[in-house]
Amino acid sequence: MSASQSHTAGALDGIRVIDLTRVISGPFCTQILGDHGAEVIKVEPPGRGDIVRSQGNMVNGFSWYFAQFNRNKRSLTLDLRREEGKALLCRLLEEADVLVENFRPGVMAKMGLDDETLRQRYPHLVVGRINGFGSSGPYRDRPAYDFIAQAMSGFMGVNGPGDGEPMRAAPPISDMVASQNLAFGICAALVRRERTGQGDIVETALTNGLISMMGYLAAEFFATGQVPARTGNDHPMLYPYGLFQASDGEVAIAPSNDIMVERFLGALDMLHLLEDERFTNNAQRMANREALREILTRVTERRSVDEWIEHLNRAGVPCGRVYNLRETFEDPQVQAQQMKIELDQGEFGRVPTTGFPVKMSEAPAAVHHPVPRLGEHTRDILLELGLDEAAVDALHEQGVI
Repeated sequence: MSASQSHTAGALDGIRVIDLTRVISGPFCTQILGDHGAEVIKVEPPGRGDIVRSQGNMVNGFSWYFAQFNRNKRSLTLDLRREEGKALLCRLLEEADVLVENFRPGVMAKMGLDDETLRQRYPHLVVGRINGFGSSGPYRDRPAYDFIAQAMSGFMGVNGPGDGEPMRAAPPISDMVASQNLAFGICAALVRRERTGQGDIVETALTNGLISMMGYLAAEFFATGQVPARTGNDHPMLYPYGLFQASDGEVAIAPSNDIMVERFLGALDMLHLLEDERFTNNAQRMANREALREILTRVTERRSVDEWIEHLNRAGVPCGRVYNLRETFEDPQVQAQQMKIELDQGEFGRVPTTGFPVKMSEAPAAVHHPVPRLGEHTRDILLELGLDEAAVDALHEQGVI
């Protein structure tokens, strides 16, 4: 889908966000806010900008990696190590609704913008931040990246085959989860501000976000004191549930309760297995999983993936093909949901990115601005702030912008 620039007001229309973030955690959050209509001003160091501008595959000299996290923003270059740069940031904050940063704890304080100062100077401001471990506790000053968060959250400890090493998720999931959590927290704080007139400080951490996603695995650990075993593609609490071998590939099949198991076994003409004392209930099926897997595989191997997808869906059994990304974006359902869009980047051509996962009927997410060139909007933003052309030229000559 080609994403034409929308002039329809989004749900966050009128909200101004000052974005001091870089790489993924943070930029993904502010992109979500921009997708829903917020005005996002991305503040970047002069000359080099966000490091991701020069990472990933470059197409026509443009990073598609950077494009994935930075649509719907304007770019302002500002040297925040200089007093003049800090002063301009403070002027921006006077008219802003939200400030988002992903520095290590303490960096904002060194800039003269500690939490107490932000509360006093800008009582209306919602401050959103992402860091590795949170701003309190013994690890607050440790550097952290997605891989470390995946390791220390317990996430890797429950992923991978039981007889193999712990496994990370390929996408930078802790960055993405923390960004989504922060976007939600910022929106919640903005709703509260409508009632109280008061801003808030909203914090998410890479590790905390993944811990919150442990779900029933954490619940079982709390209940039993037993550390969950790694089960690969098998469900840790249900069987049959997982990947099953067809004649030409694998099928993901997910009967999540006894009714679904009956449907599944009925579709395989194997309902008699429920009369076998090894398989009469889920506890027995879990205890005898390998024996049941062998029996079921002898049946699933007789048909192709396509045949099983059609047959099982017709029987009301949740199932799906295991796609690679090419197959995902070629799927008609994914296309109908417009989960791939193209940005018109002018001289850089049309750039594909993932689409909008949240669908709204009255104020849908949209592309309001393509991905900005470094410093593309610096002059416009500073003129809007009240500076004249001569002052902007002087700041440029001094290397502040």
